[in-house]
Amino acid sequence: MTLESTANVTAEGTARRIRTTDWEIHFHEAGSGHPLILIHGSAPGTSGWKNFYPNIEVLSKSFRVLALDLPGWGDSDPASPDKANHVEAVLQFMDALQINQAALVGNSMGAMTALRVASEWPDRVSHIVASGSAGPLAPKIFSPEGMSEGLRALISAYQEPNQQNMREFYDAITFEQGVISEEAVAERAEAAAAREDHRNNFLAGISTPGYLPMSTIDQVSAITAPTLLIHGRDDRVVHFENSLQLCTLISSARLYLMNQCGHCPQLEYPDEYNRVVKQFIEAS
Repeated sequence: MTLESTANVTAEGTARRIRTTDWEIHFHEAGSGHPLILIHGSAPGTSGWKNFYPNIEVLSKSFRVLALDLPGWGDSDPASPDKANHVEAVLQFMDALQINQAALVGNSMGAMTALRVASEWPDRVSHIVASGSAGPLAPKIFSPEGMSEGLRALISAYQEPNQQNMREFYDAITFEQGVISEEAVAERAEAAAAREDHRNNFLAGISTPGYLPMSTIDQVSAITAPTLLIHGRDDRVVHFENSLQLCTLISSARLYLMNQCGHCPQLEYPDEYNRVVKQFIEAS
């Protein structure tokens, strides 16, 4: 299996730019209806499109889909650790587009961002779909101690974004080895290498308190928006115990656990992911 895009909705045809208070943000827009904002993870060389390209066209048939590049990724402005604020970036993005309320769909760091926005600004969020999210800083039972295999591979790919490190990274975050094609791996390694500013800011920020949008137990417990937690049973970046924990804390949450799936269900099982997300948002 390889993940090659055959979408009629293209990256070039949907690309947009908008100026917010603090950043110029690059994003993709397709479809109409209720706004659905896709928030990518922290992978080197990633972007809104690269993180969600198998999902944008399908979801845009039912929603106004907006896949942004957070400041510090893709074609958006760089963001030094002292200026980076993922929650504020999403809010400024919504304000610039005059979107009062949206469904937030995030993967990994993007899922953590969505949860923080919903806890701090509940009136701005109609639904949350969070896949591969870390839970609050609280004791875990089954999660391995220290840095996970996937996070170690991520750091290596940031430090040296060559094709070998990028291949090892994508094989660590997916269940099926080779699910990301060599062409896609090469393209992402090139994209990461081309933005040394993004890479250096992330490497400096990862050890800076507050850089990643972690939530506390109290923040997560305050979330009232209908929430769908999606997690791969075989996630080697963030153990699925994190979503079990989130499900016990968020009173409105549902958990969808996928066997033989790693950290990126939206890429590994796009048809199932698209169906589940669409049904959840339309039914809630």
